[in-house]
Amino acid sequence: MCLSGIIGNNWLCISSLPKSISQLRTNDALFVNLAVSNLITNYLVDPLHIFTTKSFLPVEKVLCSFQFFLPEFSETSSILSTMFITVYWHQKLVGSLKRGGAPVKMDNICFIAALLAGSWTFAFVLNVPHFIAVVEDDGNATIQECKEDLPSEEANQAYKAVYITLANVLPLTGILYASIQIVITLLQNEKRMKKPSTVVKNRGNASPEKSADNINNVPAVTKSKSQAKSSLLRAAKSVVAVAFFFVICWIIHLIVNLTASVTPSSVLEDLNSFVGASYTCIIPYIYLHGMQRLTCARC
Repeated sequence: MCLSGIIGNNWLCISSLPKSISQLRTNDALFVNLAVSNLITNYLVDPLHIFTTKSFLPVEKVLCSFQFFLPEFSETSSILSTMFITVYWHQKLVGSLKRGGAPVKMDNICFIAALLAGSWTFAFVLNVPHFIAVVEDDGNATIQECKEDLPSEEANQAYKAVYITLANVLPLTGILYASIQIVITLLQNEKRMKKPSTVVKNRGNASPEKSADNINNVPAVTKSKSQAKSSLLRAAKSVVAVAFFFVICWIIHLIVNLTASVTPSSVLEDLNSFVGASYTCIIPYIYLHGMQRLTCARC
């Protein structure tokens, strides 16, 4: 799963990089940001879980702190990126199908840059308490336990409540709202497409030759617009699929955490890690499929 995540997120990042800064678009910036957020987990978090144990040498105390900070920091940034992508595609879908393709606010790349910078700052500040690690001596002079603890149980519970609300509940609410609106718009568009089209008859004194030319030109224009709309709908469906997968992972994650708080178990810890890893290694392929980028043309 770690290897799959590395391949998928690198693939998503490379395929989203523009040839020049002037060609950078909101969609590309959001996908690169998501890929980088996930690669923090793939490169820096997963290998630590694979190759290290719960004990560590005193000289590795900083590494111990990062073991608590990096997973949550990467997860927070990834969740916010997913929310931005979902909201952006909701705006694009509504703009394309209801307002004739008019630009949306998130098409402004300067606005997106400020938004992403703010999200990284927010993720860092929110997870600063994870740098606090208490080292407990187990009687061995060389081996100590890597353990995280806040000054009091009340502070620990308060921090968890704030973290879940700001880094999980609020982004999840935004993702669900935007996804539901996307589904409604897709269903409405599908209903409109099923209606029989109206054929405009040739009227007035228009010449047969001119009418024939117009008729011949209509299919090409219609086909081009149809392909653009089809690509937009395909991308929107992939966004909904990712949102649905995210909700499933989050529900499992919440149930496991609640169960582990009552009856701690190593099996529950492994299940929690599996859910997090499955999210970071699967969603890049969903986005790549939806954006029709499952090729090595730009690699």
